[in-house]
Amino acid sequence: MRHSPLGPDLLAGGTGPFRGGAGGHSPAPPANPVPLVAVAHGSRDPRAAATVEALLEEVRRARQDLPVRVAYLDHSAPALAQAMHGLGEAVVLPLLLTEAYHSRVDLPAALNELRARDPRLRVRYGSTLGPHPLMLSALERRLAEAGVEPGDPDTAVVLVSAGSSDAGANAVIATMAAAWEQRGWWAVRAAYASAAEPTPAQAVAALRRAGAPRVAVAPYLLAPGYFADKVRDSAGADVTADVLGVAPELVRVLLERYEAALTIRPDSRSRAVAAR
Repeated sequence: MRHSPLGPDLLAGGTGPFRGGAGGHSPAPPANPVPLVAVAHGSRDPRAAATVEALLEEVRRARQDLPVRVAYLDHSAPALAQAMHGLGEAVVLPLLLTEAYHSRVDLPAALNELRARDPRLRVRYGSTLGPHPLMLSALERRLAEAGVEPGDPDTAVVLVSAGSSDAGANAVIATMAAAWEQRGWWAVRAAYASAAEPTPAQAVAALRRAGAPRVAVAPYLLAPGYFADKVRDSAGADVTADVLGVAPELVRVLLERYEAALTIRPDSRSRAVAAR
């Protein structure tokens, strides 16, 4: 997959190197920042872990003072307990694109189990990467790399997520599609690679029947793997963009989520989320 270079303007919204906060004008980071533990879903496909590692390496480059560790919920190592070993305090961020079962139940439960073993452990649990306005910019970046001009009025876009049994998570994708359509596309429709409809192939076919001159698929997926391959092989679009991967926008979102989590009282959000 293609990895985009991270220019300072992108990391700071055009104002210089990323320093956190609005416009990059907050004070310099503390001498000993709270470590960041980023937790990805995990996959049997080695490309997924390689992409996560590459994304976090860009985070380290953007914030060289910040200790960054990775953990996986399934299929890959290290597990959360291994990644947290030796830490007394951490910001835990789910590297997930929507809030659903993993972020609301699985991960908070794992954190509560760790705290039961060590009550002194201080954890601030941050938000998922999406939804976030920069996600649309990242999606347009990948489409542009595939030869699709952002906002092309002759192109209809199918925004494809992995799909979830959580109707609320799927509704977030539909809302993103509606917002994205306002940027000038012929149309934007949501689709789901599993657990919900329309499927990518159904959405592409519906747009063709409606008269769309060209149909492009934009995978709202973090990394290569089963779902990305399934979408690419079965959607039948004119163009299929790459996964989000190491997009500069994701680096900025991740660091924003980290800074926001620092304002949370340790342990408060993970307990509240787990109780939902």
